[in-house]
Amino acid sequence: MSHPTPRAGQGAGEPVAGERTTGDRIVAGGHTRIRPFNTKNTYPEQNLDNDLCQAVVAGNTVYVRGQIGQDLDTSESVGIGDVEAQTERAMANIDLLLKEAGSRMEHLVKLTIYIVDPRYREPVYRAIGRWTRGVHPISTGLVVSALARPEWLVEVDALAVIPEEER
Repeated sequence: MSHPTPRAGQGAGEPVAGERTTGDRIVAGGHTRIRPFNTKNTYPEQNLDNDLCQAVVAGNTVYVRGQIGQDLDTSESVGIGDVEAQTERAMANIDLLLKEAGSRMEHLVKLTIYIVDPRYREPVYRAIGRWTRGVHPISTGLVVSALARPEWLVEVDALAVIPEEER
């Protein structure tokens, strides 16, 4: 797989040759990347330097990065110690990102839910259920030993497909 090479003097998170930018999105590889960022800035406590984004629009499919209890604009953690509040923020983030991608919650087809304790399942799924009432997506739930930061208790990633007649 070839990776674009940054131009001389180009900083992390800036577009590389062949990428087009529009606000908080870039087009790379023919796909629109929503809210691009670099992990060096998002996780300053870790030795990382990866260019990522919050969502990718590829054709009529929207892939949403795993969302947690974090403010998308400030990267501040919210709901520390409160799995339901973290789930609410994760779902609000998914709703916002889908809208920014030209989609909406009704287009959800798949959720993957990661929790760090099986006792969190009921409050997490109740919160998700409030956001997906009437949508009926499929979902997979996993219990994991940890997430990227110790204060994060739940992470939800999403896949949506925009119907052809709405594109």
